[in-house]
Amino acid sequence: MSASQGFAEPPQLLDAAAVRRSVLRLSHEILERHADVQELVLAGVRTRGLPLAQRIAHIIAELCGVSPAVCAIDVTAFRDDRQHDGTEPTSLAGTDGNGAADITDRTVIIVDDVLFTGRTVRAAIDALLSHGRPKAVEVLALVDRGHRELPLRATYVGKNVPTSVSERVRVRLAEVDSVDGAWLVGAVPA
Repeated sequence: MSASQGFAEPPQLLDAAAVRRSVLRLSHEILERHADVQELVLAGVRTRGLPLAQRIAHIIAELCGVSPAVCAIDVTAFRDDRQHDGTEPTSLAGTDGNGAADITDRTVIIVDDVLFTGRTVRAAIDALLSHGRPKAVEVLALVDRGHRELPLRATYVGKNVPTSVSERVRVRLAEVDSVDGAWLVGAVPA
């Protein structure tokens, strides 16, 4: 329903330009911490973490001429808070057609759209460890909304947004949703 029908549109936290600026800033922050881009792996959590990881890799390649490896993480089988169908999907998949990136002794940056309880990050770490032993693991979130249930924090954050537990942050990316932005969605029905 639209605002004209008596319902207000959800507040927009990031518009397309703000998403672009955040991704550019996050890319620069990664380069400030990591001189050797070839030792990095950007692991995008499906669904919206993967296009974010690909955007960051593209910007890093434009800035320094070398692109970090990018892979997709499917955390479904590693979640402890959701039911899954019992199949064991490939949890780590390369995006270049050559299979999963080698993560052993490399710094892996888990990329996701929203950081909330920390359970997705924990599942992503479990998925990574099922494929090798990284030198280090860092976390990048476009939006950090707080309310951690696990002792995890993001190394790189695009925007911190204080929320109530009943609110949600919806990130939309052009690669998946045909629009870029983030919105604060009201209370979730019980």
